[in-house]
Amino acid sequence: MSYAPQLPPCSAGDWDDGRRRRRLHESRTGHRWQRFGRLRRGLVRTALATLPFLALFTQYWAWDVAPMRERLALTEPRLHPIHDATSADDRDTAVVDLVGLGNLDATDTAAALPALGKLGQVWAVEYDNSGLDTAVVSRMILERATWTGIGNVVLVGNSMGGIVALEVAQHLHQETPLEVTGVILDCTPIDLHAVRADARDAGEDLLRWIGWLPGARESRSMRTLVEVAARQDRFVVPSDRWYRRIDPEELRKAVTEVLNDKIFSTDAASNGLIESQFRAIVASGAVDNLRALAAERDDGTRPAVVFLRPRNPLADTVVDVEYTHRVLVEQVGGIDGTLLVSKLDGIGHANPIQAPEVYNEAITDRVVPFLDSRPGETPDPDRRGYGPIDLDRIAPG
Repeated sequence: MSYAPQLPPCSAGDWDDGRRRRRLHESRTGHRWQRFGRLRRGLVRTALATLPFLALFTQYWAWDVAPMRERLALTEPRLHPIHDATSADDRDTAVVDLVGLGNLDATDTAAALPALGKLGQVWAVEYDNSGLDTAVVSRMILERATWTGIGNVVLVGNSMGGIVALEVAQHLHQETPLEVTGVILDCTPIDLHAVRADARDAGEDLLRWIGWLPGARESRSMRTLVEVAARQDRFVVPSDRWYRRIDPEELRKAVTEVLNDKIFSTDAASNGLIESQFRAIVASGAVDNLRALAAERDDGTRPAVVFLRPRNPLADTVVDVEYTHRVLVEQVGGIDGTLLVSKLDGIGHANPIQAPEVYNEAITDRVVPFLDSRPGETPDPDRRGYGPIDLDRIAPG
């Protein structure tokens, strides 16, 4: 039989809290530091506490930011030929399509609009995924036009792409021998006031994130969070309680969609490009661009402006098309106005890919005859199949 050793009883008098405190003080890190001891110990604790965050940040930079930054450094804007001119007589005209916020390449949009071929050769702009520079885009168009024998240009801007189109048009109109015969704006927000509140808030949130988080312009994880949050109406279920319920299946679908379309796709716009695009809206000089285009050059040319919008303004949930409509009437309409506003049924916000029939019909029946005729003239019925048209044209004055 074995017995456990018996410890001597401990009385309350043997307990000395002061001695315990002295022992802890003597055994802690930096207890011998006399000069600035408290400050030095505080710095050591702070450094130890930040080590996990530093490790996480290193991984974030190495695996998320750096590879994307390296890839974006190799990107550059491009022009893609999409449709040839329908008529040989129009091969001296280039129709250049530019897409809007969150999009990189106008190829799919231009491909859905073969009717643009009735105006000339159709090109699509692919932006530089690292940012947006309209002067670079203008030079690219000029260079292509020069070696292909193009003398006339029509610019097409879908949504925010219209702001880019107006700025590019001013560069070409004022600085090159190319004749800008027209600018087609599809549901374009003429300035930030034309952007509806929800879309404006989402863009401003992105600018804030990019402004304070290092590497956010290239971060794919940040892009995932922002894109999923923008789709919260699909997976956040209203509740009578103080919290909202998440639908796991809808959340999974939203995350999968973002990963496939925005993160792993090589055709997706980067955070940096989206930032540049939104800043173009914030700092929009579209009104100044319109005034510059309204000034005749020495050869007497003035580009016409076409505004495509839904007939029901509420059908556009992103842009207040009525606001843009009013601004265009003030700036481009009038006695000698060069404005055509075409109201389309069955469209939403700048969606020619979703409603190609409506857009192509409007281009054929309204836009082409308008651009074929000089402002103030009657369209020639012998050119490009002109027929009965309801132009929804802004009357003089």
